Amino acid sequence: MCLGVPAKVIEIRDAVQHVALVDIGGVRREVDVSCVVDPDQGMDALMDKWVLVHVGFAMSVIDEEEAARTLAILEELGEVQEALDDIRQTEQMLGGVG
Repeated sequence: MCLGVPAKVIEIRDAVQHVALVDIGGVRREVDVSCVVDPDQGMDALMDKWVLVHVGFAMSVIDEEEAARTLAILEELGEVQEALDDIRQTEQMLGGVG
């Protein structure tokens, strides 16, 4: 199943390569934000924004209300925990992001 998980952009890691650090339910992960960067506004415009993340890419910017609704639905379905466990396992294998 393809799953886009809401995540909050908390840091710009590499403006040239379009890499940001996001928080997904307490798990921090670097993601590629190339698909959601507005060239007229730049990377800084993404700070504190919510994005839908799928396989390491931010696919769209969403508002906080939509993020909360989506997380609630996913939690009900048990998908968030499974996705977070997968992310944690990947981070452990890669040595973590910090």
